[in-house]
Formats: sequence, C-alpha cells, structure tokens
Amino acid sequence: MARVFNFGAGPATLPEAVLTEAQRELLDFGGTGMSIIESSHRGKAYSAVHEEAVANYRQLLGLSAEYAVIFVAGGASMQFAMVPLNLLGEGHTADYVHTGAWAGKAIKEAKRVGAVHIAADTSEAVPARIPTPADLDLTPGAAYVHLTSNETIAGSQWKGFPDTDAPLVADMSSDILSRPFDVERFALIYAGAQKNLGPSGIALVVLRRDLAERASGSLPAMLRYATYVEHDSLYNTPPTFSIYLMMLYSRWTLKEGLAALHARNVEKAARLYAAIDGSDFYTGTVAKECRSDMNVTFRLPSDELEALFMREADAQGLTGLKGHRSVGGLRASLYNAFPSAGVDALVSFMKAFESRRG
Repeated sequence: MARVFNFGAGPATLPEAVLTEAQRELLDFGGTGMSIIESSHRGKAYSAVHEEAVANYRQLLGLSAEYAVIFVAGGASMQFAMVPLNLLGEGHTADYVHTGAWAGKAIKEAKRVGAVHIAADTSEAVPARIPTPADLDLTPGAAYVHLTSNETIAGSQWKGFPDTDAPLVADMSSDILSRPFDVERFALIYAGAQKNLGPSGIALVVLRRDLAERASGSLPAMLRYATYVEHDSLYNTPPTFSIYLMMLYSRWTLKEGLAALHARNVEKAARLYAAIDGSDFYTGTVAKECRSDMNVTFRLPSDELEALFMREADAQGLTGLKGHRSVGGLRASLYNAFPSAGVDALVSFMKAFESRRG
C-alpha cells in the first residue's frame, strides 16, 4: 500500500527513515536476539539508547550543564499538572498567557493547584492572534510565566518570546525543534512527543536543575521533577520503546539540521498560505503575523463544502485535514517530517476543488 500524506495534528507523520529502522530492528535489536521492547531498562542495550537520546536532545537544543533532560509519561497533559505542582508554591502566583485551547487546559490544571493570574487573553480573538508585549500584565514576583508557543488548534504561533523577570515556562508540544531558539531564555520547556519528536504518550521535559528542588516534600515521587532528574528518568520502568523511537527521530533531526528544517518548514507553510490568500474560496483564520508554520488552519464557504473537501481529499490520499472538533474548519499540520511533496499535492487539490465547486 502506498503511504498517504498525513496532515494529522498528532499522532503525526514520522520520518520514513525512522519507521524503516524501527521495523528492521524490531525482532533483533543490535544482535541481542530480541526486540528493544523486550529489553530490560537496566540492560546495556537499552542504556545505550537512553543515553544517546538524552545526548542528542542536549545537542539539538544547545543545553548547558545547568539544564536536565527528562522523559515523562503522560504527554503534555501530564505537564499541565506537574508544572504547577512543582513550581507553584503556597502563597505564590503563576502568570499564564491564554492563547487558545491548549493554554486553556494548562490554566485549568494550574488553578487546581494554586493562584493563577491571566497575564493576557487572546483565546477568543478573531482572527486568532498571539499577544504583543504591550498586552502582557505580568505579576511582580510571579512563581513563573507560562505560555504555549504554538496553538495546534487555532493555528497561531509565537514568533518571538517575551522577556520576563519570573522563570519562563513553555509548552512547545507542536513546534519544538521546528526552528532554532535560545533555550537559555526559558526555565522549563515541555513537549508532547507526537508532533516533532516521536510517538504519543510521552513528553520531553527540559528544565533548569535548580527548579527541580522547588517542589514540596509531600509531593509523590512520580510527580516530582527531582525524582526524574536524580534517577535519569529511570526511577521506574520508563516507556522504553517510545524513548527508542525518540532517539531515532533525534538522529534524523541531527542529520537534517535544525536550520535546514526551519527553512523547509517556513517554505512549506508559505506555499500553502499563498494558495489560501490567492483565493476568494479559502479563508485563513489567523492574523498573518501570527500564523503557525506547523498548523495551517482555513475555512471554506460552508460546512457542507468543507465536509465534501475532506472526503474527496481523503480519497486522494490527503488525510487528517479535519479541523479540531472544537472549532471546525480544516487544518493541515506540516511538522518536521511532513514532506514538501504533500504540500504540492494539497495545493494542487485545492485548486482543482475550487474550480469544480467554487
């Protein structure tokens, strides 16, 4: 069967080289006579995988020894709770920037833990947008400032990050390693793996080591960042196969190069936005200066036409274009592993569909 172009927002397309390597090693990893799935997380075979994964992400992000790299099950949604549980002490306030659905989920979890101040709210803006520095009302002495670097559902993205006195925390699930950035500006970043890092169900967390000591001593071990830092994410049996796939993906990312991936991502998104802007039939949903390079959102003149568009696109091997159920419309996710040929195929289909249905 020919592979389709998977525009899904996540779990998302993986590099074919990663899938092929995992397939080749599935029954016999490194001459061990068994799969890495069956290997002990304390054994030499898996230890080499784990160590390489950490080293690769340290290299890709340009991390100093001040930062730790950990793997935590539960995806980004687990981090919505772990961040405030570890960093938001009693009597303190955390600032959150509300830019859409995923920021909203993080805010909801943080409010279960402690005091939250909404430093800016563009979650209902039409077209969708990211706050400007002038929009931010930051709390003096805040425990931390949290933002969502790319709103997967709305299709909006921070193009530059704010300067803050408080530690800056970011959910980078849908655009991590899609572009270079200065990690030293952040105290903690986290990312669900299923966009640019690997499979679903696990998160990459990068944090300053001093923050790991903030948590209350009463917090359970598996919810404490310090536990993962101290035990190198091996306090319990981690999701070893997921980390193995993340290691393979990190190899691919290093080979491609972050600058080259960024240039390719910008070019892919620009071609699709040009097709939307050059038509009276398709309408973008995000302010141009805030448009995401990862998630391109757009609408057609009616719900009926959108449903027909998706059916016909799917029949041609262009899958995963349905917008999130909370907002409708269409969404094309163009993560690092998504091939440029898929954008060409979609643009060609859009033009043909408009000529038939417009």
